[in-house]
Amino acid sequence: MQDQPLQVLIMLLEHPGEMVTREELQRRLWPADTFVDFDHSLNSAVKKLREALGDQAENPRFIETLHRRGYRFIAPVEGQSDAAEIRHGSRWNTDSARVRVSAELGAATRIAKRWKAIVPAALTVLVLSVGGYFYFHRAPKLTEKDTIVLADFANNTGDAVFDGTLRQGLSVQLEQSPFLSIVSDQQIRQTLQMMSQKPDEKLTPEIAREICQRTASAAVLYGSIAQIGTQYLLTVKAVNCVSGETLASTEAQANDKNHVFDALGKTVSEIRNKLGESLSTVKKFNTPLEQATTPSLEALQAYSLGRQASAGSDWAAAVPFLQRAIRLDPNFAMAYARLGTMYSNLGEGTLGAENTRKAYELRDRVSEEEKFYIESHYYQNVTGDLEKARQSYQLWTETYPRDWQPRPPFSTVYSGIGEYDKALAEAREALRLDPARGLSYSCLVSAYVYLNRLDEARSAVEEAQAKKLDSPNLHFLPYQLSFLQNDAAGMAQQVAWAAGKPGVEDVLLSFEADTAAYAGRLGKAGELTRRAAASAERAEEQEVAAGYEIDAAMWEAYTAMP
Repeated sequence: MQDQPLQVLIMLLEHPGEMVTREELQRRLWPADTFVDFDHSLNSAVKKLREALGDQAENPRFIETLHRRGYRFIAPVEGQSDAAEIRHGSRWNTDSARVRVSAELGAATRIAKRWKAIVPAALTVLVLSVGGYFYFHRAPKLTEKDTIVLADFANNTGDAVFDGTLRQGLSVQLEQSPFLSIVSDQQIRQTLQMMSQKPDEKLTPEIAREICQRTASAAVLYGSIAQIGTQYLLTVKAVNCVSGETLASTEAQANDKNHVFDALGKTVSEIRNKLGESLSTVKKFNTPLEQATTPSLEALQAYSLGRQASAGSDWAAAVPFLQRAIRLDPNFAMAYARLGTMYSNLGEGTLGAENTRKAYELRDRVSEEEKFYIESHYYQNVTGDLEKARQSYQLWTETYPRDWQPRPPFSTVYSGIGEYDKALAEAREALRLDPARGLSYSCLVSAYVYLNRLDEARSAVEEAQAKKLDSPNLHFLPYQLSFLQNDAAGMAQQVAWAAGKPGVEDVLLSFEADTAAYAGRLGKAGELTRRAAASAERAEEQEVAAGYEIDAAMWEAYTAMP
């Protein structure tokens, strides 16, 4: 047993048959100036003690709970009068034990006799209950078809640096697992909207459990951190979201703030194994958090905020957070990689390539799954070697068959090399793995358009709209689809949606300019292109704005031709 459950057992054995109050246990376990969630930590310690004894709160054989007051050890306890002191001046009397304490004993003698009294009783209890423990506590396992929901980490330290940071760290660690599959942030946002909650609502245990049930997931993973003096206690547990049964739990201590990541990594490794993942894959795919991300709590917090913004398809808003993460840790490989993707999505190809190249140079500092992300995007967006990109995505999908991330860009690569049927297959697989992903619908619509299956493309757009999924691509593609189907109202609808949106408005204005040029209205095309350039300037997209200026000059030149 760990120290705290053992201390609870010792104190209960000091007073067999008597109530030991929660306040008395609190004073015994934590100094008066300790900052900790006492109720949660004490409940956790008693729960671990019951697990070790094979006991149950509902039908106790050893430890009885006196609701909101304390606990009582109800099993018979035997002791000897000459091997007795548990605490200074203590005396405990039951039908089976009468022990008298000698105040004159020296310190060494008292310690020796303390354990001489406790160990036989504790061992008797443990030996008698070990069979029951293994019978009643056969740990339920998850399967390779199950998904889990990550709740927000409960930060009981008062230090804001842990807000959002440890959940992100937990996510990074779990994403390394080929066995476990996490419900994506996009799917969580969509489910929250269905629950009439804000998309960024805090994932409390109650809300996370409802999300788990609505997404037909198997378990919720809860985490908490508490400060005990200068040390930190991290606890992670998995709970069945239907029954509320604890499937697995683990905890670890960090001596100081600088070792919190180490403690988190330890808890994740243990929880993965307890949930059914093999020791071989836990060992193989287990890059330490500081190497997979960053040793800086502040940098990871900024990275987490960037990921949250990108989950809502707000690429422009994600940029400053990722830039801050890089300023705090210039060797943060995945921050460079994500920033490169954001710039590419915004049309800033040069900045996208620069950051993706930097991530590629630092790829030895990441996990296996993140290395796939960096290398595939490097080949696709920097070198333009689509065959190498295809090979990288192929290996990624084979190693992590439950990961949705490689599927949309893999679909894009197949479209780039003209294999549209395979592009469609990857888009469909992406939606199967994560049906709440707007990007996956974008790839599906694009593949249908390339295959000239316009009615199916329109149906896919309507399906995404019915799910209230939203992303810039789900407006760019419908505009193009409306153009192909001569639907002027449909094009106008998308332009109106984009008005005033940084990083998005310019794209729809440029589409509108192309449409005007196609109809022979070159002057109008030039005007719209100038407006697109001004919008890109406001969004600080210098490269995109320059491209629009070139287009505008071209339309003006055509207009001036005799």
